Amino acid sequence: MVKAQGAQEGIEQCRSRIMSLRRELSSYFVDKAELVDLLCICTLAQEPLLLVGRPGTAKSDLVVKFAQALGLRGNQYFEYMLTKFTEPGEIIGPIDIVEMKNGRYLRRTRSKLPEAKVVFLDEIFKSNSAILNTLLTIVNERKFYQDGQAQPVELRMLFAATNEIPDFGELDALKDRFVLKAESRSVRDHAFDALIDKGIRNEVLRVTGRRPWEGYCTLEDFERLKAHLDGSMLAAVDSAEEGEDRRRFFPEEVFSLFKRIVRSLEQEDGVELSDRKLIKLYRLMRARALLFHGGVIGRDDLTLLRYVAQRQQDIAPVREKVDTLLRIARGSGS
Repeated sequence: MVKAQGAQEGIEQCRSRIMSLRRELSSYFVDKAELVDLLCICTLAQEPLLLVGRPGTAKSDLVVKFAQALGLRGNQYFEYMLTKFTEPGEIIGPIDIVEMKNGRYLRRTRSKLPEAKVVFLDEIFKSNSAILNTLLTIVNERKFYQDGQAQPVELRMLFAATNEIPDFGELDALKDRFVLKAESRSVRDHAFDALIDKGIRNEVLRVTGRRPWEGYCTLEDFERLKAHLDGSMLAAVDSAEEGEDRRRFFPEEVFSLFKRIVRSLEQEDGVELSDRKLIKLYRLMRARALLFHGGVIGRDDLTLLRYVAQRQQDIAPVREKVDTLLRIARGSGS
């Protein structure tokens, strides 16, 4: 009993530290709290997150400051801007010439993606087919190949950014791996003064090498909270009753609303939500609920449906549709 109580207190302390980071990091940006929330939720669930927006809308700065805030050092963090000329060796490491002379096809992975726990790939859709195939294997199976043998990667979280989401069919598989795609929008039209003030503050901090957003939590806090979430879901799976996790953590009225919104998006807006994506959405909502209010999914957790658009032109309409349906549900009490 005492041990269980101590474990729960430890989980609450992890939650508290992550929430402190969430609030602190948001204070260095203008109207980016929503994106900071997604960085935290996706890191907890270890689901890739795609940030979409024009250059200069803080996509990279958000991820870089988040990685710094986690205290990642050395090869724990890897970032790269991709182009159509990027070669796999730039991402997963160059071929080891010495080993190649001995008949082995090995890569030197030091300080490259396979050894990083958090990865940020900018302009991810500008990469070529060789890079895309490599990334799919890493995202799907958390592995890459050395001399024909599968090797695990250290990856816990993949962030990616793009100025636009292209409509090329060969990119569909990679696009689908990003369950959530969030837009980073310009704020200057409605928050010009705040943009200048916070921008100058951040620039001074950068020049002086100060990082006041560090020290609130670590990646280990996220991993410990994820282990707690995994354990909770596993216990439900191991129970005699199928659907136990859903009954405990997804109230029927909220689950019914979830289904209604999904059907509306599919039937009225042409949004494709694969079976795999729905399962991952469930897990992401469980992660959000655990992080923000302790466990049981509520209507606010359904706001993650804002970010399920597959095409760039659908991002704003899907967001508006989800917000409207949630507002109607609150008004009707359903």
